[in-house]
Amino acid sequence: MVVAQTDVPARLVPVGTKITIPSGSFVTLTQALGGNYTVIYNGNMARVDGTDAAALGLEAETLTFESADGDTIREDDIWQALKTIYDPEIPVNLVDLGLIYSVRIDQDSKQVFIDMTLTAPACGMGPVLVSDVKYRTALVPNVKNVSVELVFDPPWSREMMSEEAQLETGMFF
Repeated sequence: MVVAQTDVPARLVPVGTKITIPSGSFVTLTQALGGNYTVIYNGNMARVDGTDAAALGLEAETLTFESADGDTIREDDIWQALKTIYDPEIPVNLVDLGLIYSVRIDQDSKQVFIDMTLTAPACGMGPVLVSDVKYRTALVPNVKNVSVELVFDPPWSREMMSEEAQLETGMFF
């Protein structure tokens, strides 16, 4: 059990609705995976991004990027941010799982468009993963808006995983 040190931004699992856990609230930590935390607050399961972990008195994850060149959004920074997001049930990041299909940047509007999929169309954590992608991508310098589209064509398969991810999960054969 931990006590919120300050107001804590969180998202309800599995729907992804934003909530705020008030300062001084008691929460039960149920999972710490990929720099994110799953907690129980008032009988509800919620996900706290690792960048907000200090609000729970835990070590916050810090995303650092090279100094931006003017107001340009660098695609490498987007991919770096995406590699910090882990599937809550599989200890592998979304990029190495092959869940991120494309990243497009509109430099004029400072908007990032991401096409991603899930390991299964009925994955209950889909809304939370989409929220994670939006949240972390928005931390990249100069990003003003993030649009994520869930796509299921082509359907995800283990062949889309990096070799490292396949080895990590025992799916390399």
